[in-house]
Amino acid sequence: MAMHTGDGELRAPHHVILEERASLSVSGVEEVERFDENTIIMSTAQGALVVRGDGLHIEKLSLDGGDLKVEGLIDALSYEEAQPRGSWFSRLLG
Repeated sequence: MAMHTGDGELRAPHHVILEERASLSVSGVEEVERFDENTIIMSTAQGALVVRGDGLHIEKLSLDGGDLKVEGLIDALSYEEAQPRGSWFSRLLG
């Protein structure tokens, strides 16, 4: 079920479920911006979410439904300021 924001925009519900620091389920995912075995950065309905750990891999990704499942040793979850839009290359040089 979509949620209304104050400005009339519809957003998908956002949930984060961490199980035993080994399995992470996130809903409300809009885009996976970058990932490797130590870091996953994604845009969610509630802002940019950064997952840090070791041996991280994306088990399931459904952008149609906004669902993501991550396996591996999860050390940290943090929400960060939104990055300016554009390619990572343009942000690197800019």
